[in-house]
Amino acid sequence: MFGVMLWAIVYHRKSRGAKAQHFHEHLWVEILWTIVPFGILVAMAVPATQTLIKMYDKSEADINIQVTGYQWKWRYQYLGQDIDFFSNLSTPKDQINNEAAKGEHYLLEVDRPVVIPVGKKVRFLITANDVIHSWWVPELAVKQDAIPGFINEAWTIVDEPGIYRGQCAELCGRDHGFMPVVVDARSEADYQLWLASQTQAQEAAQAAAEQTWTKEALISKGEEVYKTSCLACHQANGQGIPGAFPGLVNTPLMASDGLMEHARIVVFGRTGTAMQAFGEQLSDVDLAAVITYERNAWGNDGGMITPQQIKQLKEE
Repeated sequence: MFGVMLWAIVYHRKSRGAKAQHFHEHLWVEILWTIVPFGILVAMAVPATQTLIKMYDKSEADINIQVTGYQWKWRYQYLGQDIDFFSNLSTPKDQINNEAAKGEHYLLEVDRPVVIPVGKKVRFLITANDVIHSWWVPELAVKQDAIPGFINEAWTIVDEPGIYRGQCAELCGRDHGFMPVVVDARSEADYQLWLASQTQAQEAAQAAAEQTWTKEALISKGEEVYKTSCLACHQANGQGIPGAFPGLVNTPLMASDGLMEHARIVVFGRTGTAMQAFGEQLSDVDLAAVITYERNAWGNDGGMITPQQIKQLKEE
């Protein structure tokens, strides 16, 4: 339009002898410049609407995965397949603290990625457990807010096997920048092998919960669980963050008579505080291990708790 205007101004200027025409209306011009744009809009709207309908059609999915945001991790539940796990940041703390060289996927790596098969329609049901998060994987064209009490939906079909990375895109608290998303797309055969491995892992976890654990074994395992699940708030030395998160060193809770109260807080959380309920997030073995570790680290000497005791506590 501006090009036509410029051409008309230059080639029909008064200095070239151009004289303005005097006219008022023209019925057919009015009709044409109404019908032609209308036809163009219709021609654009039909394919655009068809595409939008397909984009928002989440029906007939091959796999349904519920994605739940926590401060600060993601939970993946494969509906109808009895697979349920948490995905945590796996970037080492020494990289975050600038004490070591940063890796290739700094802050975009996890201990357990969500695994999906290529060529299948995967539907994500996205929600949150505490505050608003946002599940975002740019390469999959998926970005949906995770809102407590609501379920948003998205879907994708991945054509090529590979690792697709993203992160939380909603400012959700202190460690907002430390909850990445990693999607591992595999061939159908490899995906079926992964499903089988998850079944075996669940059976192994059940067997581990029933076996007898020594105090030393629980402390060793508990240290790793603490680094993954507790370090963000309570610090590596157990001192916590004054005014925000309580310390775990030489407190009344760590005395021998505070064992079960300590276990209840870890399993069920503490209402009105930032202390989450880890009963669903960790296995009975991991819960027993991290509680035992906290009660025996940093000079504490507060005894131990077994996975069987954790199971009984949950059933009360």
